[in-house]
Amino acid sequence: MVKWTKIERIVEGKPSFRKNQVKNWVFKKLITSWENASSLPKSLRKELAEKAPLKIEGKVLKGKKISKARIKLGNKDMVETVLMKHGERNTVCVSSQVGCPVGCTFCLTGKKGFFRNLKWEEIVNQILFFERSTGITNVVFMGMGEPFLNYKEVIKAARFINQPDTFNIGARKISISTIGIPEKIIRFAEESFQANLAFSLHAPDNKLRTKLIPINEKYPLEEILKSLKLYLDKTNRKIMIEYVLINGVNDSRKKALKTAKLLKEYFPLHLFMVNLIIYNPTQDFKPSSIKNIENFKMVLEQEEIEVTIREKIGKDVKGACGQLAANF
Repeated sequence: MVKWTKIERIVEGKPSFRKNQVKNWVFKKLITSWENASSLPKSLRKELAEKAPLKIEGKVLKGKKISKARIKLGNKDMVETVLMKHGERNTVCVSSQVGCPVGCTFCLTGKKGFFRNLKWEEIVNQILFFERSTGITNVVFMGMGEPFLNYKEVIKAARFINQPDTFNIGARKISISTIGIPEKIIRFAEESFQANLAFSLHAPDNKLRTKLIPINEKYPLEEILKSLKLYLDKTNRKIMIEYVLINGVNDSRKKALKTAKLLKEYFPLHLFMVNLIIYNPTQDFKPSSIKNIENFKMVLEQEEIEVTIREKIGKDVKGACGQLAANF
């Protein structure tokens, strides 16, 4: 795994241009061996190769529209990362934790339990892994784990990949998704860093949402929505509301109407959009029918809510929403 902090310590005390050279070799020229860093002295290349190798150990599964990488971290832990290609847009979906403490009943990651938070460098390595073979244009923190329960490291990683001398990914091309951690949403509103925010709703009332997302008992909808309203008041930046459609659970017309009423109660129409996600089946749940999906969308549109349906991809490599479950 590439450890940038260790690399910085090695070049510390050397002429200042060396750090810039090293950064350029790692993040722009994307070398995988220090031997190729021809502008560096041989002695420095040798030290870097011994103390801070550039290898990222990962196995890639390629599907029709996405690729999933199972990346080994510095110890025995593993995480899964997804590359999605849409025309000229190449988006990496990164993980922020090994496992997940939220325990959503429809998510394979949650069923694995929680092991630990990732360090910011471990998050960055997921992007670098794919950057070496594909030019990355967008990054979403929507993989394994709850990003806002690893807030400090996630923000540090997001800021790092935004730097012009690393990946130079614009803040508006970085999205962070949360199941709803009110105090962290409020904290995110105070950040000068203007990344996008997505909120995973999945149910319009506390009773159902707690069944699907147990942590909702600790952070009920009213608290989450109030914090999101404060975020909008502070930033005036549009948020994405994510809603996974599960057959016979949360996909009825009644639930659609309730969802519309709830969202319109808290947010101005121009400051949010709903992204409907076609569920990828696990042992316990099945995806909604095409009819129910279209009906749900139609109800929201009739309520003047901007709504899209996320393209269903990644099932062939188990890299779709809710299917990431590396063998930890």
